[in-house]
Amino acid sequence: MAVVTDDPKLTRRQVLAGAAASAVLAACSPSEAQSREGAGAMTTRMPVIYVPHGGGPWPWVDVGFGDRAEYARLEQYLRALSPTPRPRAVLCISAHWEEAVPTVMTSARPPMFYDYYGFPPASYEITWPAPGDPALAARVRSLLSAAGIETAEDGARGFDHGTFVPLKLGYPDADVPTIQLSLKRGLDPATHLAIGRALAPLRDEGVLIVGSGMSYHNMRGFGRPGSLAASVAFDDWLSETVALPASERDARLSAWSSAPSARECHPREEHLLPLMVIAGAARSDRGSVPYRDSILGVRVSATRFG
Repeated sequence: MAVVTDDPKLTRRQVLAGAAASAVLAACSPSEAQSREGAGAMTTRMPVIYVPHGGGPWPWVDVGFGDRAEYARLEQYLRALSPTPRPRAVLCISAHWEEAVPTVMTSARPPMFYDYYGFPPASYEITWPAPGDPALAARVRSLLSAAGIETAEDGARGFDHGTFVPLKLGYPDADVPTIQLSLKRGLDPATHLAIGRALAPLRDEGVLIVGSGMSYHNMRGFGRPGSLAASVAFDDWLSETVALPASERDARLSAWSSAPSARECHPREEHLLPLMVIAGAARSDRGSVPYRDSILGVRVSATRFG
C-alpha cells in the first residue's frame, strides 16, 4: 500500500503507523470501529446492573402501599442509575416478559405497555417515549444465534413497567435508545446465564445491560411476619454469591433454589431470572451491592458488575 503525505513534519514511521491503524479500523465491524475510533464513551466497558423496580407505577402515583421514605430511597438510587460515560443504548431484560424463545423488541418507536391493573387512572397515562434501536435488536439476535440460542422478534411490543419505571427515573428525558429482551419460558437459570454470556460483547459497544426484577418477590409474603428474616437470609446468600469468582458464582446461581429461604422469597423465579442474564454478561467481573433496603417489610437489593 502506498503512503502519501503532504506534511513534511510527519516521519515515514508516523505515517505508516497511521495507515496501519486505518487498516485495522477498516477491517472492523461498524460497532468495533466506533469503539476503537471514538475515545470517551466507546472505549469504556459498560457495567451490567440488576435493579428492583418496585411495585406498579409507584414513583408517579400513590399506589396505596409501602413506606414513602423507603420508596424515596429506591427512587434516589434509580435516578442515579446511569453510568459515566453515558451509554449509547440500553438493553433491558424485564421480569415481565416471557416467551418461548428469547424475543427482542424491534420497533423504532416502542409504545407503552401498562402491564398492571387496579391502579388510579393516572397510572395509565404515564409516558416514556424513548426511541427503539432496530440495529441493536438485530445485533442481539446475531450474538445469541452465534451462541446457538434460538431467538425471535416482536415489532409491536411496548415498554412494560419493568423497563419504564427504572429507566424513566434514570433517563427522564427519554433520550437513550432502548430495547427489551424477554426471558425464556421455563425460567432455567443456566439458560439465562448462557444468554448473558452471549450478550457480553455489547458492553464494549456502549450498551448498558439492565436486568429489572426484585430480589424478593413473594406477593403473599410482603408485610407478613417472618418474611423479613427469610428475605435477609436469601439476600445475604445472594450478596455473597455475586461477589465470588465467575465459575463459583454461576454454579451457585444455577442452583439458586437450594439457597436459604429461596422458594419462600421466590415461589416463582421470574423476578430473579434477570439477574442470571446480568451475571452471565458480567463474565469475570465480581459483583457489588450498590443498593440494599427494606420495602414492604422485606429486604431487597440491587447488584452491579463492572
